Amino acid sequence: MEKTSIWKLPGFLICIWTFCACTHPTTDGSEALPNIVIIYMDDLGYGDVGAYGATEINTPNMDRLANGGVRFTNGYATSATCTPSRYAILTGRYPWRNSEAKILSGTAPLLISTDQLTLPKMLKERGYHTGVVGKWHLGLGMGNVDWNQRISPGPNEVGFDYAYIMAATQDRVPTVYIENGQVEGLDPNDPIQVDYDNNFEGEPTGRDNPELLRVKWHHGHNNSIVNGIPRIGFMKGGEAAKWVDEEMADNFLEKAQRYVRNHKDQPFFLYYALQQPHVPRTPHPRFEGLSGMGPRGDVILEADWCIGEFLQTLEEEGLMENTLIVFSSDNGPVLNDGYYDDAVEKLGNHVPRGPLRGGKYSLFEAGTRVPFITYWQGKIKPSTSDALVSQLDLLNAFAALSGSDRRSQDGENLLDVFLGKTEHGRENLVLEATTRTALRHKNWIMIPPYKGPPVNEQVNIELGNDKDFQLYDLSQDIGQQKNLAKENPGKLRELVDLFVGIRGEGYVDTEALELK
Repeated sequence: MEKTSIWKLPGFLICIWTFCACTHPTTDGSEALPNIVIIYMDDLGYGDVGAYGATEINTPNMDRLANGGVRFTNGYATSATCTPSRYAILTGRYPWRNSEAKILSGTAPLLISTDQLTLPKMLKERGYHTGVVGKWHLGLGMGNVDWNQRISPGPNEVGFDYAYIMAATQDRVPTVYIENGQVEGLDPNDPIQVDYDNNFEGEPTGRDNPELLRVKWHHGHNNSIVNGIPRIGFMKGGEAAKWVDEEMADNFLEKAQRYVRNHKDQPFFLYYALQQPHVPRTPHPRFEGLSGMGPRGDVILEADWCIGEFLQTLEEEGLMENTLIVFSSDNGPVLNDGYYDDAVEKLGNHVPRGPLRGGKYSLFEAGTRVPFITYWQGKIKPSTSDALVSQLDLLNAFAALSGSDRRSQDGENLLDVFLGKTEHGRENLVLEATTRTALRHKNWIMIPPYKGPPVNEQVNIELGNDKDFQLYDLSQDIGQQKNLAKENPGKLRELVDLFVGIRGEGYVDTEALELK
C-alpha cells in the first residue's frame, strides 16, 4: 500500500493553520492561552435581558452569549453602585476594605494603588497585552489633575497597556475622552478647567439657563451644559475635545474593535466597559424610538447591537474559539436617575429588576444580583447555573486559567464554575450598597439594621434600611417579601456570626438581636 505524506493532506494543513492562527502559546510553552474579554454594562438590571426573562425588549446578542454559555442566576456585582463594583472586579478585593471606594467625582484621585495586585497586572505577567475601553470611574492622578498635561497615574499605571476611557461617567465633567493619559483632540490654546465646587464666571448652567437645555434635569444634574445636557460639576474650555454624546457608543465600539485587530496575534485581555444604560441616555439617531420605552430602552438596544458588532469582529478575526467572554453589569437598574427622559412614563410592562426587590443603591437583591454570563465557543457547554458567584472571583479564576500563582484577597478560584464544569460556587458573599453591607450565605441573606429612609424618593427605589434585622430565604422568596428574622432566630444568629467573622466587630449591633 502506498504511503501518503502528511504534507500532501490539505486537511492536515488547514488544521495546523487554524491552530496557529487561533491560539497563543503560554510564556512557558505549556498550553494555549485564551484571550479574555469582560463586557461590562452600566446600570443594567437582572430583568433587562431577554435570557433573564425580559419580554418587552429584544436583546439578541446578549441572549446569544447567555444561551451559548453559562447563564448564572446567582451572579453578583459586589456593590449597588458603580465605582465600588469596578474597584472589586479589577482587584478581587471587597470595596468596603477601602474607605474611599464610593461613587467618585470626576476629579477624584486614582482609587487603586499603583502597587496593588490587579487583574490586568496579573495577566501582563503571563504574557497578555491588556486594554481598557469605555467607562473608568476609578479616579485619575493624585488629586488636582491638570487635564492639559499627561494624566498620571491612571489605567496605564495599574496594569493596562492601552487605555481609551472617559474619566468618570457620562453625566460628569470633564466630558472628554482620554487615551493613554492624554485628552484626545485637546487644543492647547483652549485649556480645560474643571471644578466640582464653583462655577467659572460667565459659564451657563442647567439651573440658571434652562433655555439652553435639550434634556431637562430632575435632580443633581444642573451644573455645566455640554451638548445641551446639564452635568454634574463645572467645566470650562476644551471645546474641540468634548465628546458628542450620541456618538459615544460607536466611538467605544470602534476602539474595542481596533484593539482586537491590533492584538489578535498575541493573547489579550480587554475590559470593554460600555456606558449604557447609565444617564444621560443618548442613543444614536439609528436607535431613537426603536424600543418604545424612551431613551433607556433605546440605549439597551444600542448596547446589544454594539455587542453583536464586537462579536462579529472576533469571528472575522478567527478568535471566537479562543476567547473567553464574561458579560455582566456593575449594579442593578434605576429609571429616573437625574434627568426627565421618559424612563418611568414609557416603561410599560417591562420590569428592569425582574423578580427581584430594590435596584441601584439598594441592599435588596436587585441592587447587586445582575446578569452574569461566561461564554467560550467550543469550550463552554450551554447551561444555566444556580452557583453563587461574584465578580470578585474573576481575578483568581483567570490566574488559574493563565497559570499564575497570584491570588486576590477576597476572590475565590471558581474557574471550573465559570467554565460550566461544576455548580459548586461560593457559600458566603458580603454585598454592599453606599457603604452599608449585608451577607449572602447559601440561599439566605441577612441585612443588619440601618438607619435612614426606607426609600430613596428621588429614584423611587427601596434601599433595604430597617430598624430590625432582615432575614430572607431566597430559595423560597426571591422577591424578599417575608422577613424570617423573628421566626428563625437560630439562622439569624448563624448569619450574624458569619458576617461578623468576615466584616469584623462593630458593624453589627449584636445586642440588638432579640433571639428567643
